[in-house]
Amino acid sequence: MTTFEQTLLREVATLPEARQADVLAFIRFLKISLPDKEKIKADFKEALKDAQATAQRLNITQEDIDAEIRAVRDGK
Repeated sequence: MTTFEQTLLREVATLPEARQADVLAFIRFLKISLPDKEKIKADFKEALKDAQATAQRLNITQEDIDAEIRAVRDGK
């Protein structure tokens, strides 16, 4: 068992039982909310593909996008 795990167990052991349940619930929440990196990559690729298709359909060029970015950055 690592030092971290030992410290965590000591800290949890000093809590009232009701708060220990809260710690367990929080740990479970953290575990289920961990990002799936492969899904994030796939979602990003799909979103980029959709954005590129929309840009092509609307005849938006990279130059148009760059000009829009410049205008926003310049406060225009």
